[in-house]
Amino acid sequence: MALLEEQPASARDISGVAGMAEKEIYPHLEHIRRTLQRERRRLIVLPSSCLRCGFVFQKRQRLTTPGKCPVCRSESISEPLFSIE
Repeated sequence: MALLEEQPASARDISGVAGMAEKEIYPHLEHIRRTLQRERRRLIVLPSSCLRCGFVFQKRQRLTTPGKCPVCRSESISEPLFSIE
């Protein structure tokens, strides 16, 4: 949580600092989201976007990186960034 309070970070960034696999980070992020709600704070998710056509995944609720762009079907997707407000 301290890392996310300082600056936005991707799951890959967090996994490097925490020494965990990237796929293990997502359940922890969900837990952080619920914990912050009780404290009247929130986990900010800067959404993924397609690197090919620029589509932004605004309404996505899942924290993981999408597999394909629904517009151009490209698999070149930027990672979502997380921060705490």
